[in-house]
Amino acid sequence: MNLTSKLRCRGALCLAAVPLALSLSAACGDNQDTGAASSGTSHGAGGASSSSSTSSGSGAGGGEVKGLSELNHIVVIVLENWSFDSLYGEFPGAEGLSSPSAVIPQIDPATNAPYKTLPQEEPYLPMNMPNAPFALDAYLPISMDTTKDLVTKFYQEQQQINGGKMDRFVAVNTSSLGLTMGYFHTADLPLAGEAQSYTLCDHFFHAGFGGSFLNHMWLISAATPVFPGAPAVLKAVLDANGNPVVDPMTMKLLDGPVTPDGYVIGTAYSVNSPHPPMMPPADQLVPNQTMPTIGDRLSEKNIDWAWYSGGWNNAVAGNPDPKQLFQYHHQPFTYFANYADGTPGRAAHLKDEDDFIAAAKAGKLPAVSFVKPAGIDNEHPNYTDVLTGEQHTIQLINAVRNGPNWADTAIIVTYDENGGFWDHVPPPKPDRWGPGTRVPTIVISPYAAKGKVDHTVYDTTSILALIEHRWGLSPLGARDASANDLASAFDFAAAP
Repeated sequence: MNLTSKLRCRGALCLAAVPLALSLSAACGDNQDTGAASSGTSHGAGGASSSSSTSSGSGAGGGEVKGLSELNHIVVIVLENWSFDSLYGEFPGAEGLSSPSAVIPQIDPATNAPYKTLPQEEPYLPMNMPNAPFALDAYLPISMDTTKDLVTKFYQEQQQINGGKMDRFVAVNTSSLGLTMGYFHTADLPLAGEAQSYTLCDHFFHAGFGGSFLNHMWLISAATPVFPGAPAVLKAVLDANGNPVVDPMTMKLLDGPVTPDGYVIGTAYSVNSPHPPMMPPADQLVPNQTMPTIGDRLSEKNIDWAWYSGGWNNAVAGNPDPKQLFQYHHQPFTYFANYADGTPGRAAHLKDEDDFIAAAKAGKLPAVSFVKPAGIDNEHPNYTDVLTGEQHTIQLINAVRNGPNWADTAIIVTYDENGGFWDHVPPPKPDRWGPGTRVPTIVISPYAAKGKVDHTVYDTTSILALIEHRWGLSPLGARDASANDLASAFDFAAAP
C-alpha cells in the first residue's frame, strides 16, 4: 500500500500535516524483526524472564562489533495518551487493525453480550456505529481535540484489559464510551514519516496501569511512590475483588489516587513547587520520595543528564503561561527529595524545554535528556490535538538532527500511556502495577534500523534498561533489571 495515494485522497488537511511521501510497505515489508515477537519482558514476580542483548562485544573474526557504546546521547521525548492501534493501527508490517486478532467486540456489562452498536457521548459521533474500531477522521480531524476526556485510572484500566480479553474498554470508559474505539489514519500523522524512516516498536506497553502520574514515575524510578499516612479522602475503597466501590451517599466511585496500603497510583501533587493555582490542602501533598531514580544512578557516575519541560521556567516563577497548559503532575523529579525546592539537584538537572533546544543546536546535549512538552504540545485528548503535538515533536527532533550531536544520538519518542483508547494486543503477564496497554514508540538515530518494525516486547522500563546498559548502571528494580533494552531497534553494524 502506497500511503502517498491515500494522502492525496484525504484532502488539504492531510497534505499539510504530512508533507512526506510515505511508501510504508516498501520501507517495512522487507526489513522486519520477524523473530522477536515471542521474546518476553519480565515484570516483577510472576513475569516471564528474558535476557537483553546490548549488541556489543567482539565478532567471530576478533574485530570489534559496534554496540550501545556508540550512543553518547539518549533523548527521550514523552507524549501523551494514545494507544498503538489508535495512531499506528494502519502501519504496514505492524501488528495493527488488519490482524485477525483485532476483531474484539466490546461487551455490554448489562447483558454480558456484545453491544449491538457503540454507545457514544461525543456529540459529533453517530449513535449507529458498529461495535468495532472506527476511523475518527470523518468526524474529528487531527487538528482538533475531543470534547471529553477518556478514563485513565489504575483500577479501571485493569478492568478494561479484563485478563487480556481487551473487551471492556467501552463499558469502563464511562466518560466518553465509544470514543475509545476510534483511531486516526496513520498516513495523516506527521510522525509517521519518522516511523517509516527509522524503527517503530509495535509491542511497547506503558509501565503502570492508569494515567500519566504513575507512568511518569515509572519512567524515572521503575517504582510506585508511597504516601505513608495519606488522608482517608485520598484513599481508594475496594471490594473483595479489589475494585473500587460506590459511595452510597454520593453515588461516586471511591477510586482515590492512593491505594488502601499507601501507594500513589493516580494524580496527586508534590510538597515541592511548582503547584497548580488551585493547590490542594497541605496534608494531601505527596511527601518527598527517597527511592533511587535514573537521575541518581547517572549522577553517581558523574554522567550529565536533565529533565527538560515545556513552560518550566514560567511555572517555577509562579507565572505559568496559560497558553502552554503546563501539567504539574507530569514533572516526576519534583516528587523526590534529591530534587526538592532549593536543592543542588534541582538547579542542575530540572530545566526548561527552551534549554534543550539551545543545547541541541549548540552541540551541548547531556548524555541523557528527558523532554516533556508543555500541555499544548503533548497530544493529550480533550485539551490539545494530535497535529500540534506532532509538529512540535518534529521541531524537537530536527533541533537534534540538525545539530552537532546527531551522529551519536538516539531519540526515543514514546507515549506515557494509552489515554483510555482501546488496543487489541494484551499486555504481558503483569505484576501488581502493570504493564498497561500498548503505546507507540519510535526510535530515531543514525544507528536505528532503517524502515524496521521491531516486534520485541518492551515496556516503559525498557528505556531505563537502555540507559542502564549503555552506561553500566545498576537497575532500579525488578522490572527494568529484566526488561528488553531496545537494542533490537538498532543496527550498529551498519555505518551511520
